[in-house]
Amino acid sequence: MKTTVIQKLSLLICGVSFISSPMADEIELLHWWTSKSEAGAVLALEKAITEQGYTWKPFSISGGGGENAMTVLKTRAISGNPPTAAQIKGDEIKEWAKLSFLMPLDGIAAEQDWEAIIPPIILERARFEDHFYAVPFNIHRVNWLWANPMVFEQAGAEIPHSIEAFFVAADKLEQAGFIPLAHGLQDWQNATIFEAIALSVLGHEKYLKAFFELDASIIESEDMVQVFKYFKQIRSYIDKGARNRQWNEASQLLIQGKAGMQIMGDWAKGEFTASGKVPGVDIVCAAVFGTDDMFSLNSDSLAIFKGGKGEDSSMQLALAKAVLDKDFQIDFNRHKGSIPVRQDIDLSDFDTCSQESSRAFKQGELTGALVPSFAHGLANSSAVQNAIFDIVNRYFNNPEASPEQTVLQLSRAVKAVR
Repeated sequence: MKTTVIQKLSLLICGVSFISSPMADEIELLHWWTSKSEAGAVLALEKAITEQGYTWKPFSISGGGGENAMTVLKTRAISGNPPTAAQIKGDEIKEWAKLSFLMPLDGIAAEQDWEAIIPPIILERARFEDHFYAVPFNIHRVNWLWANPMVFEQAGAEIPHSIEAFFVAADKLEQAGFIPLAHGLQDWQNATIFEAIALSVLGHEKYLKAFFELDASIIESEDMVQVFKYFKQIRSYIDKGARNRQWNEASQLLIQGKAGMQIMGDWAKGEFTASGKVPGVDIVCAAVFGTDDMFSLNSDSLAIFKGGKGEDSSMQLALAKAVLDKDFQIDFNRHKGSIPVRQDIDLSDFDTCSQESSRAFKQGELTGALVPSFAHGLANSSAVQNAIFDIVNRYFNNPEASPEQTVLQLSRAVKAVR
């Protein structure tokens, strides 16, 4: 029998008493930044907080997609023992705000002039009913393909800039004894690949219609059938050790010269940097499958919970100021692999991949090719995201699944939960 989400939460609540509530001057931030590079980013935040006289209480939950962390957060909140703050993003911010769990941050937003320094597409996801409920950390580009140039040289392959060229390169890498595509067969990682293919095949306008507007005519189209066909074809280039491999473990395969490519957001760049590799040199970045002027957006935010020792306005101010302080933005995002959410920061000292990310972001703002990532929770509600994940992953793991039937299943699943 399949256990429901509510049943799971009920079981977890029974065992939540061992988690102590934060003290009055103690800041407890729930997050899922647990890789080597992410740990450096968290240390930057801890330093910024402790320098202001607060005590930092570590509270990290492993799992790159954040699903485990969100389950624990729901458990803590429902049991009346939320953390001071939590890493939340996308429509989940609005969902928590609608349920009156979050503290409004309008005063801080006005004091720091968020409207002037943060892009509108990011601000919109921090706002609910004309009030701000979250502080954005960063801007992640999801549609990246990372490649080890030494591996490509040994295999006699060229780094691909189209999906057709990807298959040519993957064949050569495989023939040379390398893993063509470093990957972990987790739902969110699979969805990241699917999203990249969808953006490439559909283009940004049809992508938005399909995954933001949930337009059935696009979801059920021949173009979407082709997306699923390419998605299944890519499956054959993933090694047998990929099941339950974490994203950062996949990145290590590139670093060690065992794999040629990885399709992953620029948090992977933070992992390369933490291992002493120079992005753009030792590990090359390319917009995945020719999506050079498109930008698939992911962004992390911090929300403060009512009843989580977050009622103290000085603590709220300390958290917000730490997140949007210029020096912190530079330090944090260099570790994280992302670019600063503040648009008044000079990126000339950042690596070439960050500079390209910034260029693509600004270009996307002008042309409408800046699209929210459904794989990372910025395009729609968690219910819609879960429905897409379910269909996409069942198809990916079933060799007999029909792409034509799957697009119809996807359309019906989305209609049922929208």
